[in-house]
Amino acid sequence: MKAYVFPGQGAQFSGMGKDLYESSEIAKELFNKANEILGFNITEIMFNGTDEELKQTKVTQPAVFLHSVILAKTLTDFKPEMVAGHSLGEFSALVANGTLSFEDALKLVSKRAMAMQKACEITPSTMAAVLNLDDKVVEDICASIDGVVVAANYNCLGQLVISGETKAVELACEKMKEAGAKRALILPVGGAFHSPMMEPAREELAAAIEATTFNTPICPVYQNVTATAVSDPAEIKKNLITQLTAPVRWTQSVQQMIADGATSFTEVGPGKVLMGLINKIDKTVETIKA
Repeated sequence: MKAYVFPGQGAQFSGMGKDLYESSEIAKELFNKANEILGFNITEIMFNGTDEELKQTKVTQPAVFLHSVILAKTLTDFKPEMVAGHSLGEFSALVANGTLSFEDALKLVSKRAMAMQKACEITPSTMAAVLNLDDKVVEDICASIDGVVVAANYNCLGQLVISGETKAVELACEKMKEAGAKRALILPVGGAFHSPMMEPAREELAAAIEATTFNTPICPVYQNVTATAVSDPAEIKKNLITQLTAPVRWTQSVQQMIADGATSFTEVGPGKVLMGLINKIDKTVETIKA
């Protein structure tokens, strides 16, 4: 079975999507529509902007989403039998399988970016990558710390990202190293994504998601929150709202997709981060760059 996967924040690069804009009428139309919906010229920043400009919260998430979704719409043999997206990438996956319209998803992604930015400004918070420790050890250390720190991204076996209040994350990193972590490194991010610190953003986004039409998809989405196949629009909605404060179970999602029959994974969007993670999770499956 063919699975399609969509990357999240961090995959952006200057020049992204320019080739699509210049070679495809469909792409040109969608990029121009995106500029109208967002109320600023995001294509100018995507095609010609600096890395710093691309890092602006209001730009990063819509840019990665647009590159992924528009690329998917230009693929001639695009017939997904299952889809998944890493964090922000879940919105791209939901357009790919017909759950959300392009316009509605872009509006939600833009709102999500702004809500997350606001939540980041309330309390000093951050994230850190932890390498070569068992998931259980990471979870136990996080639970033992006084303050908010949780496992946020299960990226592949031996690679977790933790998230929470800055002091709690720093203390957790020290304990992870003592427990034998090869690395426990603070990441250059604006805040504690996929942690309880995102509660204000979750509440804001929940209202927008509730007001948006979710259709019955053409194939299941393996959602970050459950790491299982979901096809019911009401359940997809509920999981998407929970996603902001819950961990991204990427390792478990990929394992479940393989258990359910996925033999190839095509990464649609900027970069090859997910291909690398999937290869680490299971070396036997085929990974393809769209």
